[in-house]
Amino acid sequence: MTTSTRALRTDEPASAQLGTLAAQGATGALSTESGIVYLAAGHVVHVESAVTPDLGDLLTHSGALAPDGWWEAIDQAGRRCRVGRQLVDSGHLAAGALELCHLGALFDAAYFVLAHDGPALRFRPGAAHWLGAVRSVPVDTVLRESRRRRELLHRIWPEPAVDRAPLARMPGSDAADLPARRGRTLAQVDGVRTAAQIATALACRTFHTLVELRRLAAAGLVAPVAPLIPGPSSDPSPAPASAPATVSAEPGPAPRPMASVEPDTALLRRLLHALEAL
Repeated sequence: MTTSTRALRTDEPASAQLGTLAAQGATGALSTESGIVYLAAGHVVHVESAVTPDLGDLLTHSGALAPDGWWEAIDQAGRRCRVGRQLVDSGHLAAGALELCHLGALFDAAYFVLAHDGPALRFRPGAAHWLGAVRSVPVDTVLRESRRRRELLHRIWPEPAVDRAPLARMPGSDAADLPARRGRTLAQVDGVRTAAQIATALACRTFHTLVELRRLAAAGLVAPVAPLIPGPSSDPSPAPASAPATVSAEPGPAPRPMASVEPDTALLRRLLHALEAL
């Protein structure tokens, strides 16, 4: 059966599906419950997830690119799937800066898409992302990096609810004695924002934000906001959940985007060199 007509096995995890598509040299989009993996000739070229900041958010919130420049590139090249090329050709962004930010967004989204490694929903042969070609990554590299991130976060704090749920500060939490990045992260925790929203506010990669949030959770400084449990039909008021996190009434301060970008760029530069070596 060719890739264009290949039916997905609903009992096969997404990682196995990706391995099969890579071996076939497939081009298209593999959808899961948490996001979409885009492939070209069996390599991953982009990953998107609703629970991570997209590339535009990272570029514009960090100050690397003006919002007008981002939307201009989408208007001019989105239908041709050449937004990345348009950003570089127009002089809005250097090619190296685009590659670094793209790799960060790709691996961040891949972590969530593969976090639980559930079954894929469908594969659309030939589907391409509007960003276009920036840098491709072998499927094995994406799977290995996602597994490494999952294991690292589990060692820091084994409760994955921190990754997706709204987070609140616990009573007595104070950023005064924390490292700078962790203090900035704690300052954005307001009982409403999720990890992805905090990462967007800080113009920071989601994974680095998750590391800091899990460390804060391990220290007892933040906790997921407990969901409201509906009461009986005769009592419409929600029943309180056990040990809910106390929500701070004060929203986080406006972040200083550039202060949090440099360490991420250094890490991604090392990653880029490693990929080039491969």
